[in-house]
Amino acid sequence: MKALSFEASLTRLEEIVQRLERGDMALEEGLKAFEEGITLSQQCQFKLDAAEKRIEELTQPLK
Repeated sequence: MKALSFEASLTRLEEIVQRLERGDMALEEGLKAFEEGITLSQQCQFKLDAAEKRIEELTQPLK
């Protein structure tokens, strides 16, 4: 899977969740979608963690 921006990853993840909630996929297709969703979720969390760390670094008082 190619690297997407945070916003693109989140949009794709929302699409996958909607499809899974509808329940109109075959089992194998649903499993692949779920797997992609997990990967996207992990990528989003990694990007959020990195942004949080950067904000913490930027707001630290100078020593």
